[in-house]
Amino acid sequence: MTASWLVLMVTVAAVFTPVLAAEAQQAEKIARIGYLSPHSPERFRVEVFRQALHDLGWVEGRNLIVDYRSADGKFDRLPELAAELVRLNVDLIVAVATLPALAAKRATQTIPIVFTHVSDPVGTGLVPGLARPGGNITGLTHINAALSPKRLEILKEAVPKATRVAALWHPGGLGERTETTMLKETEAAARALGVQLHVLEARSPNDLDRAVAAVTRERAGALIVLPSPIFLNEPRRVVDLVARTRVPAVYFAREFAEVGGLMAYGADIAYIVGRAASYVDKILKGANPADLPVEQGSKFELVINLKIAKALGLTIPSSVLTRADQIIE
Repeated sequence: MTASWLVLMVTVAAVFTPVLAAEAQQAEKIARIGYLSPHSPERFRVEVFRQALHDLGWVEGRNLIVDYRSADGKFDRLPELAAELVRLNVDLIVAVATLPALAAKRATQTIPIVFTHVSDPVGTGLVPGLARPGGNITGLTHINAALSPKRLEILKEAVPKATRVAALWHPGGLGERTETTMLKETEAAARALGVQLHVLEARSPNDLDRAVAAVTRERAGALIVLPSPIFLNEPRRVVDLVARTRVPAVYFAREFAEVGGLMAYGADIAYIVGRAASYVDKILKGANPADLPVEQGSKFELVINLKIAKALGLTIPSSVLTRADQIIE
């Protein structure tokens, strides 16, 4: 072999070795996360989550694998789905809503967990505190239950003649402390607004027809639907049942207004999902979940369906309309 060929081979090796090493290093950086949700991921703005991760440099199929697991509304499946993700040895679990987060926490004490769409992470026992969650879990809270008094205020402003308001409640749908606080604060808001609040219980999906029918028997002039996973599981069914009463109602998530509910006021889910992606990014890059404070939702949205208002013969005051983030016409 001539000296010139030796020089050429050394030169080629010098050029390509760093490239191959860089490619190998990048291949080693493929992360795998589990995504655990009580319903289809699309209901929780998963496309926003994907885009937020993409903007942070994580692209499915290139340097990220996502194993999606949905209970499809059958919440008793969540523990096994969480255990399945643990067996896959994922690098991180994204748990959407309280029940999946609790299932993930019971399934692992070592794999990092980022929860989102949770009303009261302290009251439900997910974390001991917001500032220092400790352990392997952190995430985002949308304080949805705490917004119930505000929903009642908006409802009263939209339907000023309503003096009797029904509240549809699912006992056990949230943590005990969360529910106790939510009911007390909503009842206090009702007294301050000068309305009588009549709480109607629906302990299971089978109770929905009976509970909503009681709105008419109670002669309620308006209805507030309190946060619950079983209501969110069937938003169209809840809205259709309420429509039979012809009573104006306010809900806790935009999905209800999108399928025919009058109004919805709650956390800006797209914002929360985007923030959850940033937590995933930090942890995959080495951050400790115990050191990431649980972030409270700071952006909220009011959605008003004017088509339904017209069908009810209701004129929404301009003071309410001007505050709406979206108006469906």
